[in-house]
Amino acid sequence: MKHQTLEQLQNIADIDQAYPHRIMSRSERLERWVELLELSPHRRLATLYQTEHQPTSVLSLLRSDNSPISVAFEDPILRAAGLENDTYGQAKKFFGLTDGELHNVLCYCHFGATVSAATAAHYVRGILGVKRPGLFARLRAMFAS
Repeated sequence: MKHQTLEQLQNIADIDQAYPHRIMSRSERLERWVELLELSPHRRLATLYQTEHQPTSVLSLLRSDNSPISVAFEDPILRAAGLENDTYGQAKKFFGLTDGELHNVLCYCHFGATVSAATAAHYVRGILGVKRPGLFARLRAMFAS
């Protein structure tokens, strides 16, 4: 067997770096985002200003450098899984979140100008949690017993 350097092999080989392009489930994408945020828990991240008051056309394009979304976008695994940019709209679509869920993670009104990565991770982890039954379901269960 002939010994070849890595550079020689890379020049010869026709390797598709995107293969296998593994599809990540919603929970896997959210878990990965939590892991990334928890790598630097004391890191201060920028929030997005008053997301609940922005028109939909503006909201989908809203972004900020060094935000919790940009932490996810910096990750090559999430980018390979389909995260195209670090805008609010792309995060909502990619992670399968509602406006309310993203609002709780990102909005200025909850945290001020910055939020710690640990706090953002806590809220993303909460999205992963078991959904609590609604008010009427709890009342129904209470009266049924």
